[in-house]
Amino acid sequence: MNKEETTVSRLRGSTKIHLHGAPIVPAPIPKNITIDRLVDGYFQAYNAARLREACQLFTQKMLRQDVTIGMSLTGALTPAGLGGSCIVPLIQNGFVDWIVSTGANLYHDTHFAIGHKLHRGSPFLDDRVLRKEGVIRIYDILFDYNVLLDTDSFFRSVLRNDEFQKEMGTAELHYRLGRYVAQRERVLKIKHSSVLATAFRCGVPVYTSSPGDSSIGMNIAETELAGFKTRIDVLLDVNETAALVLNAKRAGGRSGVLIFGGGSPKNFVLQTEPQIQEVLGIDEKGHDFFLQITDARPDTGGLSGATPSEAVSWGKIDPEQLPDTVVAYVDSTIAMPVITSYALTKHRPRRLKRLYDKRSAMMKDLQREYDRAKKRLQ
Repeated sequence: MNKEETTVSRLRGSTKIHLHGAPIVPAPIPKNITIDRLVDGYFQAYNAARLREACQLFTQKMLRQDVTIGMSLTGALTPAGLGGSCIVPLIQNGFVDWIVSTGANLYHDTHFAIGHKLHRGSPFLDDRVLRKEGVIRIYDILFDYNVLLDTDSFFRSVLRNDEFQKEMGTAELHYRLGRYVAQRERVLKIKHSSVLATAFRCGVPVYTSSPGDSSIGMNIAETELAGFKTRIDVLLDVNETAALVLNAKRAGGRSGVLIFGGGSPKNFVLQTEPQIQEVLGIDEKGHDFFLQITDARPDTGGLSGATPSEAVSWGKIDPEQLPDTVVAYVDSTIAMPVITSYALTKHRPRRLKRLYDKRSAMMKDLQREYDRAKKRLQ
């Protein structure tokens, strides 16, 4: 036997450590297959495999009762109907404990809650014609310009009530707005609940990292010109979200992040750990679970595409938990329905944590730990 034959023979007889994964099976997809069987059995490679890993990480580890899950939302998800179809079931079943969203997602979701319709359309229309006809386009979603005007009017009317004439964080702002959205749904007998109304009912705090960067913020700005006193305390939001994460850890639990898209909401949900460790000087390690759905590349340097391993260098992710991270490069409008349906199929509802009701107590705990950390440094 020559040297080459000896090498081949040795390799054939050895156990190759990288060949431990399940075999890829090119079996036909059966008729009427369930979502869990489809994902587990047929999402076998590339980003389909990453989406399978995301579903499994979410249901097998992140949805344990001791994990507090923060979800960030970026991109025009609610105009596509994903508020009522996916985000609401995630909240109602206790699969999400706190949320950071663009204000736009909360604003556009309210269209449905106050009785308006958005329509399927085409991305290849002449926008000059749409402008003349008073039709708004979000890629291939179309709706009447009056939908914006009516929604603006709804928010301005609500924001003029006495309870809004003070300074507050965005969690309190959205909780109070959610009460009015829920009331409007009841009056109109709207069947599918909105994100704000559902978060209000379930005690899930909803934050907006850039409250002025949306039509809700624009309408708050209008009330200021009209002499009203609504003020948004963005610094409270920074500390309050950090308090949510610290509370989860100090109570003997863990923290996970479920990120759809990137941008400012992604940063805001992740910066909680650097706020705790770097700025406040409190001993902590980072989030335990990281699951992101994104279409952004990491090599451009933008946060939207930044990987979990990069987040470790910032203290955002616990380095010991890096295996419990998944990034799937998939359009959120594809991934969110799959993840939601898979989770509803594979996991029973969790007990609601109702973190909104515990914000004051958690802030006091954060203050005590910060005070102790300062004394140690003196």
